[in-house]
Amino acid sequence: MAAVFLVTLYEYSPLFSIAVVCLCFFVTAAMLLGCVLFLTELEVMTSDTVTGSLCMLCCRFGFDVPVILRSHDDAESVTPTPEKPMVQVTNPFALDLGSGPASVSDGVSVRPCCLEPCVLSCFWGCEVSALQWMLQAHQHNPRLSSPQHFQEALHPHYQYCQRFHISSEDTVERHTLIPADLGITDFGPLPRERYPLVSVLTVAEATDTYNIVASVTVIHVPDDKYKLSARLLFQYLLTSQGSVYELKLTVGGRQALLSLSRAANPVSPASRTAAQRTASGRRGRPETA
Repeated sequence: MAAVFLVTLYEYSPLFSIAVVCLCFFVTAAMLLGCVLFLTELEVMTSDTVTGSLCMLCCRFGFDVPVILRSHDDAESVTPTPEKPMVQVTNPFALDLGSGPASVSDGVSVRPCCLEPCVLSCFWGCEVSALQWMLQAHQHNPRLSSPQHFQEALHPHYQYCQRFHISSEDTVERHTLIPADLGITDFGPLPRERYPLVSVLTVAEATDTYNIVASVTVIHVPDDKYKLSARLLFQYLLTSQGSVYELKLTVGGRQALLSLSRAANPVSPASRTAAQRTASGRRGRPETA
């Protein structure tokens, strides 16, 4: 059949017939040459680089095949990431919400627990930006270790401050309340620029026993304009070396395990947007009990 076809084609157009025969010859020779080269390369290459051989063969025939070439040295050049060992630390502070109703008008109860005598400082109406700046400043100049340091760092960006002295392993609830004569019943419409309540736990006397020197807890307290139930929003632990760690919270708002990743930016933009919904934009005069 092929011979009859070629004879007929030659009688019709000799030049075209010769061109077809030459084209078939070159195609067949190229295929045979490619197969020989492919088998030769396949013998000297491992199974990891067969994909590279196929790519080279396809490129010789003009096919555009996007692949990732891999060499034998790739696996050796990649150095494994060193694992950071876990270090056990003792957190001398714990704070949770107490029992009973909570509101800006009636106050809120908190239940601290400390391994050493400590001081609980409650800052009502603390500005979000002031708290964020304070945590970032501690990483550059670690000096926040006493109630006076926190009050100086936040002044005058809060509306009222109240302190409680907590003895060792005392779990009695403390009730903090804004005085009625300040006239503060809410923290303004959403979005807000103030946290309702920021509680800070510090040791009563300076000591080198613990690496953690302070615990900062942001608490939402419902008011007349935003009646979301009271809950813990954020908890941070501050160390004497200037590190700020976030203490993870479970669904119920209770303390969980300490996050080992350092908080370079204690309040992320997404967290700050959510937090502004529970803060206020109203300024009042600072007060210290």
